[in-house]
Amino acid sequence: MSDDRIEHSSGPFRAGDRVQLTGPKGRLNTITLEPGKLFHSHRGILSHDDVIGLPDGSVVTNNVGIEHLALRPLLNDFVMSMPRGAAIIYPKDAAQILAQADIFPGARVVEAGVGSGALCLWLLRAIGPAGRLLSFERREEFADVARDNVATFFGHDPTNWSITIGDLTQALPEVAEPHSVDRVVLDMLAPWECLEPVSNALKPGGVLLCYVATVTQLSRVAEAIRGSGLYTNPDSSETMVRGWHVEGLAVRPDHRMIGHTGFLITARRLAPGTVLPELKRRPSKTDFDDADFDAWTPGALGERTVSPKSLRKRVREAGTSAALSKARDTSAE
Repeated sequence: MSDDRIEHSSGPFRAGDRVQLTGPKGRLNTITLEPGKLFHSHRGILSHDDVIGLPDGSVVTNNVGIEHLALRPLLNDFVMSMPRGAAIIYPKDAAQILAQADIFPGARVVEAGVGSGALCLWLLRAIGPAGRLLSFERREEFADVARDNVATFFGHDPTNWSITIGDLTQALPEVAEPHSVDRVVLDMLAPWECLEPVSNALKPGGVLLCYVATVTQLSRVAEAIRGSGLYTNPDSSETMVRGWHVEGLAVRPDHRMIGHTGFLITARRLAPGTVLPELKRRPSKTDFDDADFDAWTPGALGERTVSPKSLRKRVREAGTSAALSKARDTSAE
């Protein structure tokens, strides 16, 4: 079966399918269907066999009469429930990355780092089978989780995707020819350290997008992009999403919202030898000293870590889901 197959199978639920169960109070649980297995909750037991064979969007009742709505998860749902080796890029930011970086079918895209594979899924869907995604990750454990999450979602290992283990600065020139990449998306602590190899790989007019968490990172990468003289003036933004409660005349904002998660900064690669016209702007403080640089180092910024025990568990969970998903697609061929 070719890689242009449909990502989400339609029709009745099959063994190996990921299914999202919604209880009477709106609580969500995502399971991978296995014959003979049981889903336990504090409100009863639901047999996977009772779900297998039902059409998508069915209601199934557990052993104590509690009803659950069964649906195949959307990509948005899958990303929020999949095993994580590292923090993920939220769907609200992924959507903006696809838009601001102008990810298109057939694009050749470089991504670093991979994390748990959330952004890989969005990028692979956007570039389609004619595109190519070149991902880079420093940690083998994170790459393993990402591979399994992608295989779980698609039901196979995409042939137009590769993960290179190592530092982007050293690995990118070995993987991508000069001026052969359409888009570069960097999700890392110090993206300014990778500007030289990234600039060599990008085509003239190509887009560089960096996802950073703090204002100090944002400032540093913006000044590095300007100082390189190889890009247009960078644009920066953040995205906040606020849901609304709408029932009859009870219409109000949700009490909770997804606020700040990260900043996006984009710029386009200039043609070789091009000098960008200087913008006329009001004077501002642009000088900084060694103390400012120290505040921007990865060590000072801090990197979230996952305990080895927790990471091993997540790797096992991702691997099990991937094996079941691949088995489902193999049996369907």
